[in-house]
Amino acid sequence: MFALMQSTRLESLHLSVDPVTGLKAVIAIHNSRLGPALGGCRYLAYPNDESAVEDAVRLAQGMSYKAALAGLAQGGGVAVIVRPVHVENRAALFEAFGRCIEQLEGRYITAIDSGTSVADMDCIAQQTLHVTSTTSAGDPAPHAAMGVFTGIRSTAMARLGSDNLEGLRVAIQGLGNVGYALAEQLHAAGAELLVSDIDHGKVQLAMEQLGAHPIANDALLSTPCDILAPCGLGGVLNSHTVSQLRCSAVAGSANNQLTHLDVADQLERRGILYAPDYVINAGGLIYVSLKHRGEELSTITAHLSKISSRLTEVFAHAQAEKRSPARVADELAEKVLYR
Repeated sequence: MFALMQSTRLESLHLSVDPVTGLKAVIAIHNSRLGPALGGCRYLAYPNDESAVEDAVRLAQGMSYKAALAGLAQGGGVAVIVRPVHVENRAALFEAFGRCIEQLEGRYITAIDSGTSVADMDCIAQQTLHVTSTTSAGDPAPHAAMGVFTGIRSTAMARLGSDNLEGLRVAIQGLGNVGYALAEQLHAAGAELLVSDIDHGKVQLAMEQLGAHPIANDALLSTPCDILAPCGLGGVLNSHTVSQLRCSAVAGSANNQLTHLDVADQLERRGILYAPDYVINAGGLIYVSLKHRGEELSTITAHLSKISSRLTEVFAHAQAEKRSPARVADELAEKVLYR
């Protein structure tokens, strides 16, 4: 555990249990140099406790890098709640987690993420003020999707020479809140959608409402398309899956898309442009950060528009230096965090 903390330069790790509700939670605070750590709360089943800790640590690192390149006065942190096999009282479990956050005295601010809902955030808010994505704050998913959409346009410009998405084939892996909102925006822009999700109901909805073409989950990555948009859980790009890709670029909302940084070099060698995940998917963090600070929607929207220019900057550096955009983005973020 300490080796993982040292290799990722993690600031602190907090483990909490509550036998009454069945809560088993991990809060990873990666870096608070720029401000209080802010990041989502996941509620998922894990094969073992070590996997939950590793997920929290790596996601927290990504949140630090995301906040740094988004120009936010926030650090990076993430919470993971190990989903019990049986939950008698979900509201009580999340209230117990809220008490854990309160004990950190503002060092970590939580938000919605995979497996959690606005209702869960409302339960947390019964015990602490250090939470966003509540009913009053609003769902960040549409804003996250907006940021990814503008990032896809920048990626198309850099790789294909035009930011006009009409007629482009975009393969979306994962139709959760962000993935589906992104699909709606891409459809409105005239893109042809190829979609997959483990929830067949969401695929059916995309077919009916957006004219999307359904693709089997195990076939999407190898399906010919212009842009692949991973919008589910992370770790989808490894040495094996990258060798199967038949796209010009990868640009999606999922966190930690690469299993290892070497995979980014493999994408570069194949001529596939990679939009670093924590740059293109910063919209959700931007929304919850600025909303928590009381900013107006116009200010938030203006900040979201900067995702495009930041991504263009990363692509320009990468092209000039003949390196992967992922390595360039890491270096830019680390200059902010550790200067």
